[in-house]
Amino acid sequence: MNWLLVFVMLVSGCGFAQTRPARKKTAPPAQPATEWPIQTLAVEGNHIYTAEQVLAVAGLKIGQMAGKTEFEAARDRLVATGAFETVGYKFEPGPKGSGYAASFQIVEVQPVYPVEFEELGVPDSDLQALLHSKDPLFSMAAIPATKPVLDRYVSWVEEYLASQGKPETVAARVVSTATDKFAILIRPARNRPSVAQVTFEGNQVVPQSVLRAAISGVGIGSLFTEAGFRELLDAAVRPVYEARGRLRVAWTKIRTEAAPDVQGLHVFVTVNEGQSYTLGKVAIPGATPLPPAQLLRAGDFKSGDVANFDRINDGLERMRKTLRHAGYLEAKATTKRNIDDAKKTVDLTVAIDPGPLFAMGKLEIKGLDLDGEAEINRIWTLKEGKPFNPDYPDFFLGRVRDEGLFDNLGTTKADTQIDPKTHVVNVTLNFSGSQPGRGGPGRRGGRGRGM
Repeated sequence: MNWLLVFVMLVSGCGFAQTRPARKKTAPPAQPATEWPIQTLAVEGNHIYTAEQVLAVAGLKIGQMAGKTEFEAARDRLVATGAFETVGYKFEPGPKGSGYAASFQIVEVQPVYPVEFEELGVPDSDLQALLHSKDPLFSMAAIPATKPVLDRYVSWVEEYLASQGKPETVAARVVSTATDKFAILIRPARNRPSVAQVTFEGNQVVPQSVLRAAISGVGIGSLFTEAGFRELLDAAVRPVYEARGRLRVAWTKIRTEAAPDVQGLHVFVTVNEGQSYTLGKVAIPGATPLPPAQLLRAGDFKSGDVANFDRINDGLERMRKTLRHAGYLEAKATTKRNIDDAKKTVDLTVAIDPGPLFAMGKLEIKGLDLDGEAEINRIWTLKEGKPFNPDYPDFFLGRVRDEGLFDNLGTTKADTQIDPKTHVVNVTLNFSGSQPGRGGPGRRGGRGRGM
């Protein structure tokens, strides 16, 4: 009985194994592709940086397999520079249909400033090369003053100085370099010393007292850098020498030491005064609204005399005034120097920019009765449409007072209204406290006519 049961179970087991279908192994479902090769890369919205600079920071290249993850990372790298307000990207099927045509859309941070280095103890060219190697966006001409940018540059400069055995805490900030001009100055974080005293050495033509008086107004109390102090010397002291014909004056050496009595620096300037030059020819090339000979007579330049540039500048001002009297209110006169070092002479080429011609417009008279107005209109010689002389209204009122045209004449004032678009000048003559003189205002009109 027991053997029979065992046999039946064995047979039954074998029959089950034979009739059960075998399972086939199936491959997992295919996942959609998330990366394709980049066929083209472009940058849109860039004005300060080149596309090559932007893509160097983005880190993507043509031929690379990339998808959303890679583009998000590239965008994050661009945003982290601190040079862009916004960064976006887009990609679409490429021209061959097997990859991306991708582009970045950027908005650059404005404004940007040039970069200057100061007192860092290494050549500026080395620092420039360093920052170029670290940052593809770096340019000496245009950098945004955002905190990420400045912090990054400060860190790199400090690391470099330390590697050169000149450790220094560095700061970067926007500073004024001239009227309406600014720059990013990278320099030691310590305060700059100020100028307390200036002494000139090597001067013989110009006394020490004259030179100190020239520099004191702009130099004493100023924060010292050699480059900045040389600019002050050129602006304040060079004209003192050029008034004596010393056109080649040079500041051959500048050294400093602590001032003995006050906190600050004693600056020593070694001067090479050079030789005196004489004025040669003065010419006005090109067309001018007035004859060149007339303008040169007004300038009254003394050829053969010492080239005194104070007098030369006065002559240029007289030329400009002559042009203004002829209606050219915005006239400019500038010179180009042609220096002959062998002959010790300087020729001048005067460039005239007359600007637009302004004409007399309407004349309005206030504060007089009808008879007074009629007399003023009669003797006023600057008629409507004629070139406007800006000195004439005040000259006219002075003559009215000198001629005694009105009794009890009070305050007089001439107001001008200049239209910069039409180049027409309207004039208002204001009289107060006046009454027509005995015999009527026309009694002295003949004398007034010559104004």
